[in-house]
Amino acid sequence: SCNFITARQFVLLLLLSPLTSLKHPQKYHHQQHTVHMSSLEDLRAAVTAAADSVTSLKASGGDPADIKAAVVILLGAKKAFADANGGIGVDGKPFSDGKKDKKKKKEGVAPPPKLEANAENAAKKAAKKAEKAAKKAAAKAAAAGGAPPPSAPSADKPPPAPAAVATTFKAPAVKAKAPAKKRKVAQFGKVEPLQLCFSPNDGDAIPFITIMCAALTGLDPDLKLKMDKHRAAAPALGTTGVGKVADAVVTGDVTCATYFLKTHQRLDLTLPLLGGEDPIAQAKVGEWVEYASKCKGAAEATGFAAGCSELVESVACALAASGSVFLTGSALTLADVAVFDALGGGTKVHPSPVNLEDLGPEAGRWFKLIEMSPATLKCRHLLCGVDGSSEFPASGALDPLVSGCHMLEGALPFEVTTRFPPEPSGYLHIGHAKAVLLNDYYARRYKGKLIVRFDDTNPSKEKEEFQQSIVEDLGKLGVHPDVVTYTSDYFEQMKGYAVELIKNGLAFMDDTDQEAMQAERMARKDSSRRGLSVEDNIKYFELMCSGDAEGAKWCLRAKINMQSVNGTMRDPVLYRQNLTPHHRSGTTYKAYPTYDLACPIVDSVEGVSHALRTTEYNDRDEQYAWIQNALKLRRVRIHGFARMGFQFTELSKRKLTWFVENGHVTGWDDPRFPTVRGVVRRGINIGALRSYILGQGASRRLTLMEWSKFWAENKKVIDDGAPRYMCCSTEGAKKLRITNAPAPDDNVFLTIDCHPKFPELGKRLIKTSSELLVEDSDVQGVEVGEMIGLMRWGVCKVTDVNDDAIVAEFLPDGDVKDCKRKLTWLSESKQNHTVKLFEFDNLINKKSLEEEENFKDFINENNLAYMTVHGDAGMKSLAVDDVVQIERRGLYRVDKVYGDKGKGGKDVLGRGEEELVLFMIPDGKKKAMSSLSTKLEHR
Repeated sequence: SCNFITARQFVLLLLLSPLTSLKHPQKYHHQQHTVHMSSLEDLRAAVTAAADSVTSLKASGGDPADIKAAVVILLGAKKAFADANGGIGVDGKPFSDGKKDKKKKKEGVAPPPKLEANAENAAKKAAKKAEKAAKKAAAKAAAAGGAPPPSAPSADKPPPAPAAVATTFKAPAVKAKAPAKKRKVAQFGKVEPLQLCFSPNDGDAIPFITIMCAALTGLDPDLKLKMDKHRAAAPALGTTGVGKVADAVVTGDVTCATYFLKTHQRLDLTLPLLGGEDPIAQAKVGEWVEYASKCKGAAEATGFAAGCSELVESVACALAASGSVFLTGSALTLADVAVFDALGGGTKVHPSPVNLEDLGPEAGRWFKLIEMSPATLKCRHLLCGVDGSSEFPASGALDPLVSGCHMLEGALPFEVTTRFPPEPSGYLHIGHAKAVLLNDYYARRYKGKLIVRFDDTNPSKEKEEFQQSIVEDLGKLGVHPDVVTYTSDYFEQMKGYAVELIKNGLAFMDDTDQEAMQAERMARKDSSRRGLSVEDNIKYFELMCSGDAEGAKWCLRAKINMQSVNGTMRDPVLYRQNLTPHHRSGTTYKAYPTYDLACPIVDSVEGVSHALRTTEYNDRDEQYAWIQNALKLRRVRIHGFARMGFQFTELSKRKLTWFVENGHVTGWDDPRFPTVRGVVRRGINIGALRSYILGQGASRRLTLMEWSKFWAENKKVIDDGAPRYMCCSTEGAKKLRITNAPAPDDNVFLTIDCHPKFPELGKRLIKTSSELLVEDSDVQGVEVGEMIGLMRWGVCKVTDVNDDAIVAEFLPDGDVKDCKRKLTWLSESKQNHTVKLFEFDNLINKKSLEEEENFKDFINENNLAYMTVHGDAGMKSLAVDDVVQIERRGLYRVDKVYGDKGKGGKDVLGRGEEELVLFMIPDGKKKAMSSLSTKLEHR
């Protein structure tokens, strides 16, 4: 009851007192709303107190009259908050009291529409009055020869410009806008913290000032731009909040910009735009902002000339009087941005549709300076690309985006730096290939730079062998980085940053065991060590880094927010002891930074502009930004994309290592393995791989890819360039004797095209004779008198069939259309040689494994098969990695040439033997492309 009276008196006091009488009111004017920033928190507290009173009364069974009175007070408090926040309630949605006109409803009259924001109604009425007044003023001006525009800043207003700097303002040919159509207040729905929502198709709703301020400070990566075609005329920005829902929403460009600058963690960057800490400088900035807003509103109502002529004069006078290049002091501030926007600079178009000659020399130079600043270019690029469908015109002559790839947010030519940070703890697999190829693609498209950085922060897992293999695999992929760096090069620098976090109270040392720490994080319970003094934290940090056994139980944790709904923000571990010698730095260091600390630091220090990360790191993006802001490092923009997985495939390094160590494969380059060197050895063409991966693009949608589509794309690339050869199985060969053909010892050859469809690939010789070998399965049921087609030679007629051979006569004028069978064949000759044809299947026999399933229970034991065939003598000239097509069998890659036993002894893949070894390349079809049988399933 006492609480209820207190809350009631407090709320009534707020409701009965005009907002302008609150202590220290601060008004920020813009073209649509006037928001009292300092009163919102008081009003929010009043709403909370009133709501608590209602809850308390209901829970305690209070008097119904008191409950009713409390509800009335709660509604009044909510309405007061909405009135002060442009019609938006505490829940971030347009406020409505929910009342209905029962009398009119009974009479069949529809109830009144939802209450629109009082501030918006007041603004519209004021706009109408201003429009009428402006029309009268324009009429008088027409008679008197001039029209008085809005008043210029009064505080320290510069005197009229002397004759030498006076400007004769010539109004640009801008038509007066028609009165804006009545808009309904947008249904904001859920807005995320620092999510800036606006309609990109409405020039009045473009938040140029907010984005420009973020770009000037380098904090634009912290703004989440969202296109909303149904949004009201003013942009909206989500305030801070828990999780992914903002506590409130502020509307209007200037209001959003002011909130962003005043509340951001990096006040060292944002406060200078507001005038710094000097109250007089802040007042001057605020005065120019308010004046610019008024002029912009008048220009929209009466035309550019009448609304902004004095603004142009005032800018010229201020610049001439101060001798500065900016309006308030020696640096660009919110005042310059707001005036620039009011004069027509705040558009997506580059350059702005403003004639600089109309602005005069002083204002024109000032305008051009801002127009050509990198921040303005970035701001316009962000505005153009908010929907991902259009690119900033000033981006230069860039290649069209590959289908599936989106433009990089905030990317400008020659200013993009991407990085690929592999950990040297294993071989690159097909998933890594997507990451590196996307990074390489964007770096090349924007004429930027690609950094390959080895993330060698865990000496327990890393080896020189893996590092060297990654370099080789990048070469196989055709990726040539501009710079190769190592995270270990920054160990000393990161150690200094860790100490800085401790000294600033943003990190602490903890000796809680790992299991208990995990339980505390799940329970959102602070560690008992969280309150250690700076001195103690420094002492234990040095103990940990010394390698002392006592220091092994200590680790460094960030002091962020254990109540966060984002688990990665609950005081993550940043540093741990590890006594394993590092493969580059040896035993110099005894403790190492975690990836969570190292990645944001090195990305910023190395000048990375866009960090491409898979969506599995989404929760860590907030942590990444926190570390960069806490250490006052340059912010890096994150561009997320979905990792690439495949059916019947495991990509975990741990699981792939198990296959190697347990002998299920011959090594990391086994053609059954999804490593880069494995798929290359099986026959993937690098151009096809690049095309396939870029075709998947940087989408954030996680999908499980089908190998069949992957190999089908590959076949399109390699098929046309693969020369054709014929072979005959050693197990099922049947003799075909041509009675009128040359004897085997006559050495008679035919000259044929290497590829029947592409003569430009050249010619080759093929031996003909009376003794041929054909596949037994091809001649089953053949009859005397039947016409048989011999591929690449001609037609023969069967004259006899017996157990030893099929006898036929060659018909020089035979027509292949008369043949039911078209056979591959091989002249029986000592020049022929043995060829091994290998086929492969997947190592896992289930399409997709669930998290709780053990991959060892789904091993496909029947994943390798081969057959021995007689090969054309011409195949002896083939080289390793050549791709050929064995007629009616399929495409093959040469893995080992004839006579080369190789090194390392024999293995199940033909190493150490004399034969030519070919690996079948899948063609993307479940049924083999050949009409001859294969031993494994195609999928």
